[in-house]
This record gives sequence, C-alpha cells and structure tokens, in this order.
Amino acid sequence: MKRYGMIIGLKPERLEEYKQAHRNVWPEVLAMIEEANIRNYTIFYHDGMLFSYFEYIGDDYEADMAKIAANPRTQEWWEWIDPMQVPLDGKSREEGGEWWTTIEEVFHVD
Repeated sequence: MKRYGMIIGLKPERLEEYKQAHRNVWPEVLAMIEEANIRNYTIFYHDGMLFSYFEYIGDDYEADMAKIAANPRTQEWWEWIDPMQVPLDGKSREEGGEWWTTIEEVFHVD
C-alpha cells in the first residue's frame, strides 16, 4: 500500500457547489475509484486549497489512473468539477499539466 497526498486550488465562489457535489458523488465514479485500487480517499479544504489523501493498494498505479481517465462517467464528472478547481501549475489536463499536484510524504506513524 502506498499513501498519496495531493493539492489543488479551488475557486472561492465555487466552494459550496463543490461541497454539494461531493455530498452526492455519482455511484459510477465511486465504483471506478474502488476498481482502480484506491482506498480511504479523503478531500480536505482550507483557505482556497483542496488537499486529498488516499491509499493505493494496486501494483500498477499508472494503468489504474489511465483506467479512471478513460471511464466515460468519470470524464463527465471532471467536465463538471474541473472548472471549479485551479491547478497549481496553471495548465489544463489537455495541456499536459498535473491537475492535482502530488506532494511529498515526510512523516507517517501508525
């Protein structure tokens, strides 16, 4: 199992819409997350920034992330959610930017 932490900006005027969307995540999106070997997925918000944490239990992270990206229902979800977010590098998915920026784990204790 590998732990991942990621960050991205959130447009302040979209905060309530983002929260509402995540109170009602589409079942197909949740199923895809599970199928891609992601567990314990959590998103936190603070001062214009989103922080996500999840645990990856698979053995081919790139392939599992590609599977998520190829899923039509996930693509629909992203079409709705992406305009609410602000990638740290300022690039879109189409421009090859890292949408959520992966951050380094520096400490962990069980």
